[in-house]
Amino acid sequence: MALKAWRKRYGQIVMLSMLLVLAVILAGCGSQQPKEEGKVTEQQTSDRQPVEEKSVTVYSGRSEELVGPLFKRFEEKTGIKVQVRYGKTAELAATILEEGENSPADVFLAQDAGALGAVAQQGLFAELPAGILERVEPRFRSPEGEWVGISGRARVVVYNTDKLEEKDLPDSILEFTDPKWKGRIGWAPTNGSFQAFVTAMRVSLGEEATREWLKGILANEPRVYPKNTPIVEAVGKGEIDVGFVNHYYLFRLKKEYGDEFPAKNYYLKGGDPGALINVAGAGILKSSKQKDLAEKLITYLLSDEAQQYFADETYEYPLVEGIKIHPDLVPLSEIETPDIDLGDLSDLENTLKLLQETGVLD
Repeated sequence: MALKAWRKRYGQIVMLSMLLVLAVILAGCGSQQPKEEGKVTEQQTSDRQPVEEKSVTVYSGRSEELVGPLFKRFEEKTGIKVQVRYGKTAELAATILEEGENSPADVFLAQDAGALGAVAQQGLFAELPAGILERVEPRFRSPEGEWVGISGRARVVVYNTDKLEEKDLPDSILEFTDPKWKGRIGWAPTNGSFQAFVTAMRVSLGEEATREWLKGILANEPRVYPKNTPIVEAVGKGEIDVGFVNHYYLFRLKKEYGDEFPAKNYYLKGGDPGALINVAGAGILKSSKQKDLAEKLITYLLSDEAQQYFADETYEYPLVEGIKIHPDLVPLSEIETPDIDLGDLSDLENTLKLLQETGVLD
């Protein structure tokens, strides 16, 4: 009986052991969950290639101080990185012409229309969409749709309000050759904006008329300054009565000295060469592989936000209608500009030659 009882007890132990082993095996199998369909594993994640960052390359003839904040806002709004090469407009235009179809630039942002015209003449710009072009008046964009103005700078005669009234000033820049203006004029022949104005005169009036005007002003012994700001300062101090400058320098000095600064801008009339409005503008290179991103950038520069920035921060003219401007600015619609293609201002070489031949430049 004892042996029989022992055998029964042993069988129970063996059976219990087998059940425990089976339970452990089943538990281990149950812990391995099947892969869910479409679920990315850790290995698959590590094998995935990083998403390429969207970026657009700009050659900018406008300074980082001026347009850098706008590029930053564009990046924040769109997630598109703006890679910028800053430099002088003329030098960047020459670089693009040298690089040709191999240029890494997507957008050329130029300080003046002449440089844009030089690039356009070589067939290096792509045609811009109508939606971009139509934001701006035809006089401030390429007739062929290859570039568009972003902001405007008007040529004016700044005058001392203690010495002159507006009625004392002539309707045309040509009349400043009158001997009564001898010793009363300031100009900056080495300045790019002045040279663009002389180029505009050559385009609108011809070579000989421009030559005669330059000789006539020289006969009136104008004071020579290196750039616009010293001219406006000299007018305010009474050193000279009038100066040939861009409109916005007066606003910068009034911000510094106050409204009592004794100077005011005078706009010439009747489509006179002295009423030129040159533009800073942009075009997209034909060679660009990112034309869609480039179009987005130019669209932003013509947005109400960016246009208001130019009006508020630089006192330049916004070229899009409906933007609030400084109360002392004459509206664009009231300025009669010379009837020329701004892209034709690219012939700087012959302007410099004329300035040297007349003795305006050494």
